Amino acid sequence: MKVVAAYMLAVLGGNASPSADDVKKILGSVGAEADDNKIELLLSQLKGKDITDLVASGKEKLASVPSGGSAAVAAPAAGTDAAAPGPVEEKKEEKVEEEEEDDEFISNIFDEE
Repeated sequence: MKVVAAYMLAVLGGNASPSADDVKKILGSVGAEADDNKIELLLSQLKGKDITDLVASGKEKLASVPSGGSAAVAAPAAGTDAAAPGPVEEKKEEKVEEEEEDDEFISNIFDEE
């Protein structure tokens, strides 16, 4: 994700086609590590594409994704003690490797069907 953000910052700064060195320079300026493989993957996915068109296309795709909504809250049944909740189970979160997540994000965000 940080590679995409650095690329977008370069574009916003007036560089219509940032190079790997441009992205590395931005990442280095904030103390972030630059992963050459991720940068090359992003640049290969963006080669020959207009970033403005990609962002517009992404907005259209996101508009069709349902978000939010409210869940129904169940009221305690009559005659039960609402002040005595049952045992609470802790949710265990799976640790997803950031590297795999970034690669998937880069591949999916620029995948045009």
